[in-house]
Amino acid sequence: MNLPADFITRMRPLLGEDFDRFAEALGASQPVSIRVNPLKCSGEPVDAERVEWSSNGYYLKQRPSFTFDPLFHSGCYYVQEASSMFVEQLLKRFVDKPVRLLDLCAAPGGKTTLSLATLPQGSIVVANEYVTQRARVLAENVTKWGYSNTIVTNNTPADYGKLHHTFDVIVVDAPCSGEGMFRKDEEAVAQWSIDNVNLCVERQKSILSDVWSALKPGGVIIYSTCTFNLEENEEMAQFMIDEFGAEPMGEVELDKSWGVTRALKGRVPFYRFMPHKAVGEGFTVTAMRKPEGDYRPLKMGKTKLKTISLPNNLKPLLKDSAKFEYTLIKDTVVALSPECKEMLLLMEKFNIFHCGISVAVTDKGKDYIPHHALSQSVELNMAEVSKIEVNYKEAISYLRREAMALAEQQRGIALVTYNGYPLGWVKCVGNRANNLYPQEWRIRSEHTPDIAPALF
Repeated sequence: MNLPADFITRMRPLLGEDFDRFAEALGASQPVSIRVNPLKCSGEPVDAERVEWSSNGYYLKQRPSFTFDPLFHSGCYYVQEASSMFVEQLLKRFVDKPVRLLDLCAAPGGKTTLSLATLPQGSIVVANEYVTQRARVLAENVTKWGYSNTIVTNNTPADYGKLHHTFDVIVVDAPCSGEGMFRKDEEAVAQWSIDNVNLCVERQKSILSDVWSALKPGGVIIYSTCTFNLEENEEMAQFMIDEFGAEPMGEVELDKSWGVTRALKGRVPFYRFMPHKAVGEGFTVTAMRKPEGDYRPLKMGKTKLKTISLPNNLKPLLKDSAKFEYTLIKDTVVALSPECKEMLLLMEKFNIFHCGISVAVTDKGKDYIPHHALSQSVELNMAEVSKIEVNYKEAISYLRREAMALAEQQRGIALVTYNGYPLGWVKCVGNRANNLYPQEWRIRSEHTPDIAPALF
């Protein structure tokens, strides 16, 4: 790999004798890693190794074609860099009760789904992405993960700054110069420059300044980048100390075998994943605390969320329909936990892409039919729905949103499953079934592998 000369000049003094090993490692490959959804899949990937700092993370021996794995589309696992999974350690170290967590720069959803799987029951996770198209991808991944305590938005950090003293934890995986991605992305190398580093620094300061007021006194901010330099990491922590009075958190206990590097400068505990030491891409993360002070929570907006009764024919579709409240958003019945409802009342002017569980949608203004999000929810009561189990080629055909032929005459809504895992709904009309899989999520490739990926 031909590293930029300025990058070498900046990194060599920081790493000293380690620099040559570091540069060599940037040219070597790393294993792909996944994180299993603990509420959907109890199995372990075949012939995989554990990611030691993650409860559900695994390194795969080779990279399968995830696009053609039905279990990937059903939310059984999420493809995530092993290094980023270390955020789990920070959440477990510093969060011991239900919280409101904001994942500010959340797309495509790795840290959001990790937070959902890690936080104590009763927590609410708000995932935001400023870029609209990326926010749609985020909403798709969160829907497939299937947890009910989530909201996905498409707003600015400044919008969140208006939610004064609302969140117990804010995760800022900041847009950065991407030095940690050199190994897997040649474009990251080509676009790197000192000017771009400086531009990223200013953007990060702006993001932190905009959102700081949303953090409760005593709340925790988890700040991370996928870059190596000091300006976007240790010096950014010093910016938070100088500008906001942020306080460094205690150390997270590390196992030496993990290969995690401590801070290269200053007194703030940083955790660096360097390619010549840890098995993962470049990643740097720290946790800071907002000083205690007067707590002035935001008052609820004037808008009241209109609740409705869940139609009787829909109640059996949820494992415990009584634990949710229900509202009608456009033509969709949405189930909300108390935590989710409370957050929505604070966010009355926000651009909401996803919230709670979309249970059902009106069929041309007449009967309700189950929403695709319900098929992916861990709250779905599968014992109460008709099911059509399909083989691998039929599953790929379904995920392309192609019509299905039925062996027997059937009528009504049925759940398509593959190896017992839900893929989505069809509407049976005699000897065929109309495919209700979301048009925008369909597999666009016409290729079908002869053999199914055998991850589990």
